Amino acid sequence: MATRNVVVEGDEVLRKHAKSAGPVTPHLREILEDMVDTMREENGVGLAAPQVGIMRRMFVAQPDPGDEATVYYMIDPVITYYSDEKEWGVEGCLSVPDMIGDVERPVAIRIEATDLNGERHEFEFEGFEARVMQHEYDHLDGILYTDKCRNLRPAYSEDEEDEFEEDGTEAEE
Repeated sequence: MATRNVVVEGDEVLRKHAKSAGPVTPHLREILEDMVDTMREENGVGLAAPQVGIMRRMFVAQPDPGDEATVYYMIDPVITYYSDEKEWGVEGCLSVPDMIGDVERPVAIRIEATDLNGERHEFEFEGFEARVMQHEYDHLDGILYTDKCRNLRPAYSEDEEDEFEEDGTEAEE
């Protein structure tokens, strides 16, 4: 397959509501496979169609990058249940490069979606998987995690974090 360019914050396409993906066709499958390749190339755990400039209600997710066999293809998804219990967690986004922020989300969700074979399924997710699905689902409605987050800040690698004290000042070597 192929990789696609990821649209970044500031592009108005990220703020639009996506339309139904419609029936599963070979072309739609190709787009979704390209999205998986792009997600992996960019070291992401999810990617929504609007993030590659396609205004259709679909996304791919691989919450455990070490498990390449488990990729979720969510075509025309609908979240049918959100748990009352919520938790804060750190999120980042391929469309908001080099930034992270804390977002409060329901701990568990139930989502219905069509798969690559055109069959409708219901999935239940908890914890990090639920967070990934909600994050990607938001993209379909033109919502970025930055709209919901607190403490938006630069994302540093673990090596870079070691160079700073807790108050953000540089550590002495």
